[in-house]
Amino acid sequence: MTAIDEVTKSLAKATVSPKFELSFKGKGLKLNTAADAKDIVQAIKKCDHLTALRLEGNTVGVDAAEEIAKALGHHPEFERAHWSDMFTGRLKTEIPIALKHLGAAIIGAKCRLVEIDLSDNAFGPNGVVGLIDLLKSESCYSLQELRLNNNGLGIGGGKMLADCLTECHKSSVAAGQPLSLKIFISGRNRLENEGATALAAAFKAIGTLEFLAMPQNGINHPGISALADAIAANPKLKHLNLNDNTFTAKGAEAIAKALPKVENLEVINFGDCLIRTEGAKAIADVLRTSHKNLKELILSGNEINKTGAIDIIESLETKEFLEKLDLDANNFGEEGCEDIKCMVESLGFKDVLGSLSGDEGSDDEDGEDENEEDEEEEPEEDEEGDISTDVKLQVKGTAITPSKPITAKDFLAFPSPTKLLQLGNSGADSLLQELGTNAKEADKVAEMFTKVSVVVSKEDEAKAKACELADKLLQNLLNQDPNAGVKVANAILVCLGLLKGEDKKYKPPAKIDGALLVLDHVVRQSYFPKLARDIIQIFVSKPHPTLDKIPEIRHKLLQTLYAF
Repeated sequence: MTAIDEVTKSLAKATVSPKFELSFKGKGLKLNTAADAKDIVQAIKKCDHLTALRLEGNTVGVDAAEEIAKALGHHPEFERAHWSDMFTGRLKTEIPIALKHLGAAIIGAKCRLVEIDLSDNAFGPNGVVGLIDLLKSESCYSLQELRLNNNGLGIGGGKMLADCLTECHKSSVAAGQPLSLKIFISGRNRLENEGATALAAAFKAIGTLEFLAMPQNGINHPGISALADAIAANPKLKHLNLNDNTFTAKGAEAIAKALPKVENLEVINFGDCLIRTEGAKAIADVLRTSHKNLKELILSGNEINKTGAIDIIESLETKEFLEKLDLDANNFGEEGCEDIKCMVESLGFKDVLGSLSGDEGSDDEDGEDENEEDEEEEPEEDEEGDISTDVKLQVKGTAITPSKPITAKDFLAFPSPTKLLQLGNSGADSLLQELGTNAKEADKVAEMFTKVSVVVSKEDEAKAKACELADKLLQNLLNQDPNAGVKVANAILVCLGLLKGEDKKYKPPAKIDGALLVLDHVVRQSYFPKLARDIIQIFVSKPHPTLDKIPEIRHKLLQTLYAF
């Protein structure tokens, strides 16, 4: 089948919504030449009133982009460019040229853009070069939503983007049509402090943001402090996501000072930001008397101890709209976790607190080292275990601390990545022994699988260990009962909250990233039945709020499931 035939076939499935949106989303089209784009161009021309064009999930080359741009040039009413993931396999030198063609057509037609989405296009700083003319033009005076997630912009790209937004705002104000950007999303872009600081200056000038998401950008407290100033200048902000950047207490205190200026906040996501107990207390002090509309507060993975958590919980007492509180992967300890659960329940918050299964164990409340500058540069030393005097475990005079082995019961009482690795070579046997006769029960094995896998967060030793244990648990079950595949697949889906179970009181883990990463390994194995794979594929393919938050991991698992 030729490329043109593929386009023609997919064109029949293209849709035009009542809102005048032409969609080729997810068609997998390879548009290299002008001829490849012919039928799409005709579809665009046939639209009397085209406000949105979806090209996500296709790959568009320079010549095809130029041809599509010519057609778009006849639609001054065009407003929304849904163009994420449309340059797969393209050279970084091609993408700016393609973007320039599309941008020039939009400018020439005097369109008034409302939304640009170029997420999941790995074009780096070069991609911004292709956007400069468009972002500075009158066509972007009306821009409300800018999504540039996972583009690899880097510091340079971030600075160029900031310059474009600043200039656009300045000229739009002079023209009496001030840029009123509402949504800005730019996660996983390696912006670091310099890029974040440059963008913060632009946000501060614009002042109309309602949704700001900049997770996983390697931003430390100088960049966070700059963003805090910008946040304070955007009083309409409702959604703030700075997940997986390194605040430390300094950054958290800067953010805390800005929070009173954004009373309309509904979602705060500072997960994995290393705010520590001191930072948590600073945030709690502000929330205690403000933010009555707060719906979600995410502070997982922050080295917060029990006293910090108590302050946070107390600060939420009057938040009648609260739907989600995530405090997982902190340092509460077993007793602390129980106390926290009881405290949340005592405030009348039903089904609000997320799982605490990833808790890292109790921390010395007075032992926090606030020498943050050093900690941002150097990894912390693992202090678990006893100092060894074995000369074979000495490196340049520094004693290495071998990890203490723990029992399966210890791990299951408080699952964590560290404890998972400390199970040692006999971990699988220990878990099976702990299961006893339940090792033959699909639901019990699924529960064990879930506890082992949810502590995983990335491709590392913990993931490898979790995969090893999952293989042993599932193989043992399926060897005893070859027909248990369907049962265990259903049970795993129930445990992950992707399928409703009979136990109405069961609360699935708040984060299932690790479980999906381990499942991606499991479904590749010869012991795992095809029918079980098919069942998992059906449910992972369905819309689900938990899965919608982790599109990349979900997509990777689906790719594996389709391949086997």
